[in-house]
Amino acid sequence: MNYREIIQELESLSNPEDVEGMARFGINPQKTYAVRIPELRRIARTVGKNHQLAAQLWEAGYRETRILACMVEDPQEITSEQMDRWVAEFDYWEICDQCCMKLFRMTPWAYEKIFQWSESEEEFTKRAAFALIAVLAVHDKKAPDEKFEQFFPRIIKKSTDNRNYVKKAVNWALRHIGKKNSTLNRKAITVAREIHNINSKSAKWIASNALNELESNKVQEKLRQ
Repeated sequence: MNYREIIQELESLSNPEDVEGMARFGINPQKTYAVRIPELRRIARTVGKNHQLAAQLWEAGYRETRILACMVEDPQEITSEQMDRWVAEFDYWEICDQCCMKLFRMTPWAYEKIFQWSESEEEFTKRAAFALIAVLAVHDKKAPDEKFEQFFPRIIKKSTDNRNYVKKAVNWALRHIGKKNSTLNRKAITVAREIHNINSKSAKWIASNALNELESNKVQEKLRQ
């Protein structure tokens, strides 16, 4: 499928009622076709990896074209500068998370970008940093524990950011590190307790939510297995 065929496919799948409903999720109804993620995955599989097409799709600026861009972009062809450009244009949580899950985690700069983006004051750039930690904790099976332990000081430091999409991503990162193995679980619980002692509403929420999961029977049983 080329660019025009993709747009025609998105238009055919679009439902006006669904488009209006997307506003509830903070998505501009003028910039979405309201096509569901499984359909986008199907289109992406048909397309395969295509660096030039990814650029075209991103520039179109629609929810679906940008999600498709991160699905079809080649992680070995995307540049560090391109990643910075894309992350600077994130304007809601879904495109941030999809790019981290489907593309950014597979690039050579994934770990480097965590340190860079976590210092940003932009809400969705900072979210991208901690979303990357979370998805790498799940997908980077061969990484030593030290790769993730290095993020604990950053998680503690940024736990006082009370913006909704940042604090949820910080919590997400801490929980996923803590579910990786028993050693990281113990260390993540210690970090969560330290965060809980910080005089910050967001920090206490992050810590309490993480402890509820990391200390749960379900997680502990899974780690023992």
